Amino acid sequence: MKNRSLVFISMLMAQLLLHPLAAQELGTPYELGGQLNVVHVAVPFLTVAPDSRAGAMGDAGIAVSPDVYSMHWNPAKYAFIENDFGAAFSYTPWLRNIIDDINLAHITGYMRIDNQQVLAASLTYFSLGEIIFTNMAGEFDGQHSPNEFAVDAAYSRLFSDNFSGGIAFRYIRSDLTGGQYVQGMASKAAQAFAADVSAYYHNNISISELPSRLALGMNISNIGNKITYSDEQNAQFIPINLGIGSSLKMDLDSYNSLTLALDLNKLLVPTPPIYRDDEDGNSVIHAGLDPNVSVPAGMLQSFYDAPGGFREELREIFYSAGVEYWYLDQFAIRGGYYHEHETKGNRKYFTTGIGLKLNVFALDVAYLIPVYRTNPLANTLRFSLAFDFEALRRSRPDEAF
Repeated sequence: MKNRSLVFISMLMAQLLLHPLAAQELGTPYELGGQLNVVHVAVPFLTVAPDSRAGAMGDAGIAVSPDVYSMHWNPAKYAFIENDFGAAFSYTPWLRNIIDDINLAHITGYMRIDNQQVLAASLTYFSLGEIIFTNMAGEFDGQHSPNEFAVDAAYSRLFSDNFSGGIAFRYIRSDLTGGQYVQGMASKAAQAFAADVSAYYHNNISISELPSRLALGMNISNIGNKITYSDEQNAQFIPINLGIGSSLKMDLDSYNSLTLALDLNKLLVPTPPIYRDDEDGNSVIHAGLDPNVSVPAGMLQSFYDAPGGFREELREIFYSAGVEYWYLDQFAIRGGYYHEHETKGNRKYFTTGIGLKLNVFALDVAYLIPVYRTNPLANTLRFSLAFDFEALRRSRPDEAF
């Protein structure tokens, strides 16, 4: 489908990605107040929740119980997964209120090597439909189907009865323009290699005589090289992220359980400084630090470089809170809330959804309700389908195929 409405969107994206972004002039660090100063990254599709379970819990997934989608949230959780192998597929419509051919697809699977080790892999594919390029005179200048994808492989190992670690490797490719010239500059597909380092801990406890499980998780994701669509001078950070999560699952009785989850996330990417013109008319940094640094330096700098000081650093932490109720481990009801500070993007939304687990497969559905501003997933149903191959194998002697 040819969507001319995407021409403007694509060209705007290319313009943003081909030229360095500077923060607007915000005033002194003590006058920042409610001014916008967003941390910019390339390939933001890497931060989108691929599954409807976490998507229905306010995008909280770092420390919830292990499942087939642990690759995105915390690969270390795979070491505690119950089955020996499994696979899943999810589909997320994007900007569905505006256009009908942008979507995010995700397929993932895992296989247990032994009692301590698990291997996993996944593919995330973001399709931006089909665009038509025109020149300044409005004449046809080619067409392209922009897309982005990431291929992951992970290894998870059990270190004790309660603690595991994981590492994942990722190849990322983003082709937004198909090699077209944008504002007189040649463009190309951008590529990056990245890694995740993760840990997971859980322990059985008792709360008011209710059997419970407390879990903690940590994942530093997308540690990788800068990415560029033109030349190295315009390279940008990918969304390197520090995620810390906790969850508490309480068995209310033999049939009902309740899980509470909270995730904190912060991009390990430099904050844009404030620029001012000097006496010679040159733009210089007035507050903050130079963001054009190496990846290791940028990760460390991200903790203290905000032009608004420590108060602004705290604003760069975004929160995800979720709740999950299960009946007989077969039917789930979920809800959650996601919060990002007004000066850092102002993404705020409630989420809800359900889950259904049958003998062979599990189906999860999520729905997002935005607050204050529009959201690409507003009023959109998201679906995830997971397959339990062990249950399928167990059912073969009794069922006809």
